[in-house]
Amino acid sequence: MIPTVEDLRSSPLVHRFADVWCPPGLTNFLGCVQVDTEIFAIRSLNFPPFACSDTVTASLYVNGKYFLSTGNAVTHTWWPDRIVRTADVDGLRLTTTTVLGVKKMACVQSMVVQNLRPSARTVTMKFALRGGVTKAVRSWNDAVPPTEADNRVELDADRHALRFIAQKSSAIVVQGFGEPTQLTPLGATITLQLTSNESKRVRFVAAVGEDVASANALFDDCIAKVDVEIEKARADWNAELAAIFTPGNDRYSGHMPILETIDEAVRRVYLTGIPGVVYFKRDSPYSAYGRAYGTLMPRYWETASFLWDYSLSSMVHALLDPLCMKKHLELWMKLDIHKHFGTDWLTGQGLGQWYSVNDFAMTVISRDYLRWNGDTAWLDSDVNGSRAFDYLAKYATNYRRFRTKSGLADYGGLNNLLECVDSYLHEVASLNGANVFNLLTSAELFEMRSDPSTARALRAEADELTTKVMELYAPGRGTWNARFPDGSTRYVTHVYDFITILNTIGDKLSSTMKREMVEFFATQLQTPTWMHALSCDDDNAPFSVRPDHQWTGAYTAWPAQAVTGLYKIGEVDRAFEWLHGLAKSANQGPFGQAHLAETVLSPDAGGARKAAPEFPWINDWACSSGGAWCNIVIESIFGVKASLRDGLTATPQFGKFDRDARLRGLRYQGRTVDVDRRGIVT
Repeated sequence: MIPTVEDLRSSPLVHRFADVWCPPGLTNFLGCVQVDTEIFAIRSLNFPPFACSDTVTASLYVNGKYFLSTGNAVTHTWWPDRIVRTADVDGLRLTTTTVLGVKKMACVQSMVVQNLRPSARTVTMKFALRGGVTKAVRSWNDAVPPTEADNRVELDADRHALRFIAQKSSAIVVQGFGEPTQLTPLGATITLQLTSNESKRVRFVAAVGEDVASANALFDDCIAKVDVEIEKARADWNAELAAIFTPGNDRYSGHMPILETIDEAVRRVYLTGIPGVVYFKRDSPYSAYGRAYGTLMPRYWETASFLWDYSLSSMVHALLDPLCMKKHLELWMKLDIHKHFGTDWLTGQGLGQWYSVNDFAMTVISRDYLRWNGDTAWLDSDVNGSRAFDYLAKYATNYRRFRTKSGLADYGGLNNLLECVDSYLHEVASLNGANVFNLLTSAELFEMRSDPSTARALRAEADELTTKVMELYAPGRGTWNARFPDGSTRYVTHVYDFITILNTIGDKLSSTMKREMVEFFATQLQTPTWMHALSCDDDNAPFSVRPDHQWTGAYTAWPAQAVTGLYKIGEVDRAFEWLHGLAKSANQGPFGQAHLAETVLSPDAGGARKAAPEFPWINDWACSSGGAWCNIVIESIFGVKASLRDGLTATPQFGKFDRDARLRGLRYQGRTVDVDRRGIVT
């Protein structure tokens, strides 16, 4: 059955001011918005190149008191199309629905105000409005979107709205209520007369435009039909979900298979993983290269596409939108991937510092594109004067540029690797193991090109490199060391070694090594509904509390990749049981950039809570690597193996999974198949 927005609905999340958590966000593929912990306020309203940065606007005062000062909790519930907030305050029940207009640079809200008292009353609601709008047609090379702090404010009495006008660029945001209000340059006040149990609506629009006329017109259009816009958003998202699972749809160049199962936990994980990619689709007319897929939302790196994160969702991209995937590959092939972590889709330019993973990431992305789509002709296509094939050959051997006398590559310092673990540096086991994967992938491509001698040489090099990687193993501990430039080694207990080694050279490990690694993972990293990226016993734990890579929690793809690794070495029951616990962390909507382990902070809706965007956590509400969770279903449970040239096979590892489950409509190199517990169904 094709899911609807109701299938992806989050649990109700109850929070109040100063809680450590991350309020939900929305996208309409032009930009994003995030709601605040408060009942009505919004923030991070950005439609690149138009931005209000992280400005908070429409903050509510009820009967002369700032809502956040009351200490009242707000219940937030997310759907792909909308966010609904409810709260009781001062004898009132407030319910706010927030959407982004379909294909419009506008946020639309409707708040129902219900009088819970037995007598009639006058209710005063004041809204603090803020702008900060700018138009920045340039590389957004900072984590936080740009802003202009000196917007000119105009009162529009006819629209009952404020206009915030940028002084250094062509950008306007109109914010208002479309009904009689008392306006000041700081906001608006609405007075409601309510009888006992009576409800009235307050409607609000924030509309962004390049000039006054376009912003006013958009505001007028939306404020006149707020309820229509809310229903339109729901219908459009249901159509989006239908397209995702429909061959030959008009929104994507591919589609995803449908999972049929009575196992709600596994289904939840699968359906939550898909928005982990789809929510980052950007169809902006201002993009330098058309459709793009970003990495974080709604607060940080709004126009950035990181190679690393993209590679972790690579299979979903290959199945769902392969034409866009090929475009990204060619863009990144033109980029010096040893200078940047990714690109800015507004300009197409490189962003940030070098991430050591980039050669591995490009190999994974390219291999997934080729094996799922069979487009081997692309290997001979011209990309900036070289063949795509030549780039792939270079990615496999680029590690030689960083090789030390030990024979392993030195992958640099803190900002080249995990950024917040200052012992995980230089010659790390993970990426050196990944180099073996790169070499073997390249060897397969050379065999396809009828060059067996080069293929043999690459395989021999991979074998030699594997032996050198094994020297970093810590026998009896199940972990790996990092080697520093002076030749010394440091004991590091990070999950990135665990997942990358298992998923690249797991078949090279002895049974003892596998057993010790699993024991280490189960006792020092795994928690019932999430995990620690770094062991709480590691000497580096005091260095940082950032939950994506430290002891406090883990980045969204690490548990997914850990489950995949466990399946690869036959730990089916262990992986499956843990997956049921991990599914509880999907109750908060799309997986966050990082979640906090339950031992660090109490769960949210039964699962590990999303890390907050504020310092010191600095993690966003959603991350594009969430697509890694889909791999568990397709490649681990259903055991699908999509090869470059030897066809599609499936060796399911159902274990305790629903024996009647089926994966329907899996696309492989121009045909679709179904898969069940017996394998591929013809």
